[in-house]
Amino acid sequence: MWIADNWKDYEVIDCSQGEKLERWGEYVLVRPDPQVIWDTPKSDYAWKHPNAHYHRSKKGGGEWEFFDLPQQWQIHYNNGEMGNGLTFNLKPFSFKHTGLFPEQAANWDWFSKLIREADRPVKVLNLFAYTGGATLAAAAAGAQVTHVDASKGMVAWAKENAVSSGLKDAPIRWLVDDCVKFVEREIRRGNKYDAIIMDPPSYGRGPKGEIWKIEDMIHPLVKLCTQILSKDALFFLINSYTTGLAPAVLTYMIATELKDYNGHVESQEIGLPVKNSGLILPCGASGRWQREP
Repeated sequence: MWIADNWKDYEVIDCSQGEKLERWGEYVLVRPDPQVIWDTPKSDYAWKHPNAHYHRSKKGGGEWEFFDLPQQWQIHYNNGEMGNGLTFNLKPFSFKHTGLFPEQAANWDWFSKLIREADRPVKVLNLFAYTGGATLAAAAAGAQVTHVDASKGMVAWAKENAVSSGLKDAPIRWLVDDCVKFVEREIRRGNKYDAIIMDPPSYGRGPKGEIWKIEDMIHPLVKLCTQILSKDALFFLINSYTTGLAPAVLTYMIATELKDYNGHVESQEIGLPVKNSGLILPCGASGRWQREP
């Protein structure tokens, strides 16, 4: 398992009975987590005194209950090698989210090292790029990044994070677009990228109502992406929060489509350390291909 254990401003304090108790900077949140199927005592004081609690409804969805939480706040990430580090603007919004998936820091550390050590210009394409965690990590490591997401609001949020991280003038191209259609146009234009990151949702809609269902569309998209990979590609990363896409599935799919490239694939669960138990909370899976030296 790949563990995001370099955080100072974030931690999972405890998790039990379908919920996790988290510290985001100076604020403590309680949020649901479907992986937390165990029933251990909620003995930590913070369970009863969070700054906000997201309650899931039995009918689907849910809502926030706020006690003492600002509309927006910041946390920082610095793994010791990212210069001044990254700054993220957080706010509670629909369906329990805050605008950041902290477990992805395990991948940021991995590909940032590859970019820094490449000793050449690296062009990165980040698809389904959300609020820009991977975009900022790649840019901070020295890459030129194309950031694509179907949500105008998410792209605006990512730009705010770039400004807060001191990356306002970094070589980042911000695009609101359907990811599949964008890749198809890049094929026609003949554009190439040295690295591709994708974090596709299980289900979603594009800016013009295009339907995305990951089980049906992920493999065709990977096939398309191989047509815009440069001949000396550096890495390829797929993140999955869909239970049906186990690490072995990601490995098989990536290895099949990148078989003509000189590299190797490894896929694992990604996770976060839990302070009170000393155990690891699983948070999805990632498939990583990287070029052989």
